[in-house]
Amino acid sequence: MAIETLSETLCCRGRLGFYRHASETLGLDATFGVFLPEIALSGTPVPVVHLLAGLTCTQETFFIKANAVRFAAKYNLALVATDTSPRGAGTPGEDESYDLGAGAGFYLDATAAPWAQHYRMGSYIAAELPALTEAHFPLDGQRRGIMGHSMGGHGALVHALRAPEKWKTVSAFAPIMHPAAVPWGEKAFTAYLGEDRADWRAWDATALLEAGRTHPGTILIDQGLSDQFLDRELRPELFEAAASRAGQGLRLRRHPGYDHSYWFIQTFIEDHMAHHAVGLKG
Repeated sequence: MAIETLSETLCCRGRLGFYRHASETLGLDATFGVFLPEIALSGTPVPVVHLLAGLTCTQETFFIKANAVRFAAKYNLALVATDTSPRGAGTPGEDESYDLGAGAGFYLDATAAPWAQHYRMGSYIAAELPALTEAHFPLDGQRRGIMGHSMGGHGALVHALRAPEKWKTVSAFAPIMHPAAVPWGEKAFTAYLGEDRADWRAWDATALLEAGRTHPGTILIDQGLSDQFLDRELRPELFEAAASRAGQGLRLRRHPGYDHSYWFIQTFIEDHMAHHAVGLKG
């Protein structure tokens, strides 16, 4: 599991690096970023939070725009950020729209042609990337959390509900909470998973709750009420109702005036770092 260092720089008394490796899961080279707080630079293992960004983003987006590094350093958390899809697959149609293909992997394993060969971000997030990063960096894999924004929020919720034993804490900003019932999800799921909507439920957070898949921790979600995608694509009320029926612990905070941007994320990112720090260190 060799990795290539693309860049490393000191930041907030820790170190932020970007790396590339040959992914067996994706069948392509993949890039990711890692922030290590100061205490980890001496080799001390620390809890780690995986960051999943939204449509059109890359492994750099959360690090550049969210101000997460400053607060990860404060709480002695490592951060790992993946790209949002395979790159350079050459899959027909992958560069035709912003919400399907490159930059829009939806953190699932595609089963339909032509996507199934490379679009396997689900398995990459669930297994390959944690194993790789924990082999090369002082990360405590027994204290691992996950969070995301928009499409990445969808990914964080789904992965935490599918494998709560792997992801001890979970949070999200403005996630796509019921992709099987909104246009973004319907487009992506039809392409990646096929026409049978029953197959979609394994990658839909609301459907997972309806099937009895819960997380032992409290899920933290922040949602802006001036988010331009709120009513059409995000539908937090559907996830909230399913969580209530399933007995899932949930803090869904609604914020008047805030939109879908990283300015919104910057405003509340410390709360999310604290949420993970408490859950992973307690």
